[in-house]
Amino acid sequence: MNKITCKFGGTSLADASAILRAVDIIQANESRRFVVPSAPGKRSPDDKKITDLLLGWFHLLQDDLDPKQPMDIIEGRFVELAEALDSHLDVPAEIAAIAKGAADYAVSDYLVSRGEYLNGRLIAERLNADFVDPAEFIKFDFEGRLDPVTYEQLGERLSGDGLFVIPGFYGTDPDGRIKTFGRGGSDVTGAVVARASGSDLYENWTDVSGFRMTDPRIVPNARRIDEVTYAELRELAYMGASVLHDEAIFPIRDKRIPINIRNTHAPDDTGTMIVAEREATHPVCGIASRAGFSMINIEKTLMNREVGFGRRVLGVLEEFGINFEHMPTGIDTISLIVKDEELQHHADAVLEAIRVRCEPDKLSISKDIALIATVGQAMNHHIGVAGRLCVALAEAEVNIRVIDQGSSETNIIIGVHSDDLARAVNAIYTVFETWD
Repeated sequence: MNKITCKFGGTSLADASAILRAVDIIQANESRRFVVPSAPGKRSPDDKKITDLLLGWFHLLQDDLDPKQPMDIIEGRFVELAEALDSHLDVPAEIAAIAKGAADYAVSDYLVSRGEYLNGRLIAERLNADFVDPAEFIKFDFEGRLDPVTYEQLGERLSGDGLFVIPGFYGTDPDGRIKTFGRGGSDVTGAVVARASGSDLYENWTDVSGFRMTDPRIVPNARRIDEVTYAELRELAYMGASVLHDEAIFPIRDKRIPINIRNTHAPDDTGTMIVAEREATHPVCGIASRAGFSMINIEKTLMNREVGFGRRVLGVLEEFGINFEHMPTGIDTISLIVKDEELQHHADAVLEAIRVRCEPDKLSISKDIALIATVGQAMNHHIGVAGRLCVALAEAEVNIRVIDQGSSETNIIIGVHSDDLARAVNAIYTVFETWD
């Protein structure tokens, strides 16, 4: 019998009816044996996620303020869930224990992980499943990276028959203290569980039926992607496709375990399969975009003959703790594309440091840059992809500020002014939605 790990996101577990829907999905296939729940998400647009309430609780403690309000809301949510699910979980006692434990933590990891913990307890009881606390089996090293011993220890715990519930998002550090994977980390837990349990498939249940070819907020009727590779997903996720945490592929990539993005509101939809390899006839599988970049432009005659020039430029960014995203170059030019959130108020200081150390002929910064990635593993087998892209943008009257193609030839990244982002994405989607 095949083994399936299924992770359910916060929107799929927001209230009792959503949890019961997830329970029906799990029980509909006896191969779904390893369940990874998130904390309850928003029940309505103006509602609060449990994780956000827990984070608010932590900040109030840090400011020596009374966290009663978020505590009461959290307790009320879980009491309501427990009653609707006919659970025997003593929620007030659990909240009191969490409050006591929170006093021992100077960081938020312990508190923000308790939403997954409590939800996992409720769901395990409803399913009559074996509850497995990640604190005992998912281990981080001193650098905050997943310790490979996790796969052996967790695998042993998940062996045998039956149904297992393993909350997402957290584990423990070498000192035995709770540590989280970060926002969206339940996706990563699901991948860890899939690998440790030897699952044949990792189902990631959310509120959409897979990935769209581009952001449906920009192109409302964008078609669904049936299949995408790990590598293509990494490119799309980095540029803003946020259905799945992009680091979730790392635990399962070597084992070639496929991921199936499914919709709890439409469980019969096939969703999107994320696989190690696929046969691609269409050159483009997706278009992802992100605004909020700046571009530092450096010009200097005979730059290419000046040994160490690039090192000095990048050394300035390193000194200010700034990562660069892309670095298009010419014979006498270098452009550095950086995120605004990293550059922040350092722009003038960074430019001055480059001016002093590199003595450029010209130095400027272009702001309000948006990047658009056109991704597809079959690009390098099709003639004219870049040509069609550029023609489409020209016809849409979008000026290309920068263009870059990686050595793998699986993506083309262009930079445009932020005001042109939606028009550019629509133009690119229109030309690549079909290929003839």
